[in-house]
Amino acid sequence: MTETFLPHPDVAAALKALDGRKTDHVFFVACGGSLSIMYPAKFMLDQLSNSLPSDVYNAAEFTHRAPKRLTSNSVVILCSMTGTTAETVAAAAFARKAGALTISLSVEPQSPLGQGSDHLVSFEAPYTTGVPIDAKNSNYARIYQIVLGLVQRYDGVERMGALMRSLDALQSVIDKAQEVLAPRFDQYAPHFAKQDVIYTMASGASYGAAYSYANCVLMEMQWINSYPIHANEFFHGAFEVLDKKRCYILMKGLDDTRPLEDRAEAFLLRFGSPENILVVDATKFDFAGVDEMFRGALAPLVFFDTLWRFAYRLADLRKHEMMEARRYMKKLNDY
Repeated sequence: MTETFLPHPDVAAALKALDGRKTDHVFFVACGGSLSIMYPAKFMLDQLSNSLPSDVYNAAEFTHRAPKRLTSNSVVILCSMTGTTAETVAAAAFARKAGALTISLSVEPQSPLGQGSDHLVSFEAPYTTGVPIDAKNSNYARIYQIVLGLVQRYDGVERMGALMRSLDALQSVIDKAQEVLAPRFDQYAPHFAKQDVIYTMASGASYGAAYSYANCVLMEMQWINSYPIHANEFFHGAFEVLDKKRCYILMKGLDDTRPLEDRAEAFLLRFGSPENILVVDATKFDFAGVDEMFRGALAPLVFFDTLWRFAYRLADLRKHEMMEARRYMKKLNDY
């Protein structure tokens, strides 16, 4: 008997709502760390779909820009960890007013975003609850299921079974990667903990992980100046700040844009100092059980989960708490 791998019930319900609907555009909308998962989701959709163009928007810009392509034939996919991000809640309302179908991801189904969307897809997040999870229940895992459901429906391409099998194996990949990277993190952490500036770099499906790590970890949680540099955009201005003292974290993924990251690594090591260049290379991970077609898409989750541990190592050395020490985030509500 052949084992059947089905998407999460929330995903299945959201996809079912597309019955009888024409869809001609997909919008990925969020803020901050939730926005970071939208980049690899679009990357996957771009590579698999001939029929569904898409855009990624910051939630506030989405409502203010008011794209003319937003119509009743649109699907708008949103995400907010707690479901309380005001801009994302407003974006869901804006999309629904245009007649679009809204599918939102959150850990809190009864949140304002959950209540203000057509469909809520739940996920688990250790960053908000402190409770370890299986990666197959992460927001990455859920949004990829949504994307593959769209591709199956509108392009006739069936990849859901292979994805679900791959997600079952993902947590093991992450756990083994932690072991592989631990000595490297121990080597780099004392030096990086002393830095006021650390840049992150990636391309393709991994760019969102670089963005989130710079914006939501190094700057938000450690007050370390940072910026996510696209591996090819690096050569169009940003490489001028590289010298023997600058520190970089380069994520080298497994998708079709890896040559861009290879080129960036060669330049970093040519003009920088090796002790300042932390390269996290997905070819060093054991992806046993993960279908080769999804290794590039799942590498960003391995990057972020492993580097999350590196961030806590930096925090310990800097004697600076992670989320608890934030000055403004979750402490002010008048901005």
